[in-house]
Amino acid sequence: MRAMRVLITGGQGQLGRDLQQALAEHEVHSTDLPELDVTEPSPVLDAVTSFQPEVVIHAAALTDTARCEEQPDLAYATNALGARNVAVACGQAGAAMLYLSTNEVFDGAQREPYLEFDQPNPLNTYARSKLAGERYVQTLLPRHYIVRTAWLYGLGGTHFPAKILSAAQERSELTVVSDEIATPTWTHDLAEAIAQLIRQPLYGIYHFTNAGACSRFEWAREVLCLAGRPDVTLRPVTTAEYHRTGGAGLRKPPYSVLRNFAGAAGLGIELRPWEEALRDYFSRAG
Repeated sequence: MRAMRVLITGGQGQLGRDLQQALAEHEVHSTDLPELDVTEPSPVLDAVTSFQPEVVIHAAALTDTARCEEQPDLAYATNALGARNVAVACGQAGAAMLYLSTNEVFDGAQREPYLEFDQPNPLNTYARSKLAGERYVQTLLPRHYIVRTAWLYGLGGTHFPAKILSAAQERSELTVVSDEIATPTWTHDLAEAIAQLIRQPLYGIYHFTNAGACSRFEWAREVLCLAGRPDVTLRPVTTAEYHRTGGAGLRKPPYSVLRNFAGAAGLGIELRPWEEALRDYFSRAG
């Protein structure tokens, strides 16, 4: 395959690092804070037009959902206007753009996996800001990919498995929500899927997660099992119970499983089951 010039924003995040490995055959330039603040239009334009990429993978985002609720202006500036800035720069440079979005653009009201064609209805500021970013990309740049994903974890990142294991060091019993359902997705597998996707100019919305679904309680149980911590007791609670006992009151979709229809049907891109990916992650994490 012909090598491409690829620019990655958010390149020092857990997905950004895996993207650099997955795209090793290409000429890749990675950028992140403080080198590049995507909320500033002029530096973004300079960064894109000076490198002249064929594809920009926009992975930079404010993903801390609690902080997004506390600082909505920052959430929209980063996730919405940041996507706008990158899209405008891509238009100037003649580059395609891949924008990373989230399963949380859906409200979780249905009980079957969401297709790429289903109507979003976000419940929290983080999700609304990411959907606004989608709208900017769709409006401003014809040559775009939007990749929605869910529950990311990767080597060296701050994520749910790491938080569970950290809590297990301090407490012998953990309380975990059992009625929030989606799909854990290893950034290594997502990066490989993205690397396959950008080989083809088949633009549009894609849903890429590892296959299957589970609750956060089931995910935590598998994490503790693979980490060799059967001594830790897990107690399932509903989201309502968790909020009553002092947990964060942020609204989350109760069911936000994504169905990879477009990638599988059109390109043969399929990700393995989440349980298999999690085992592989633990084997590499040591």
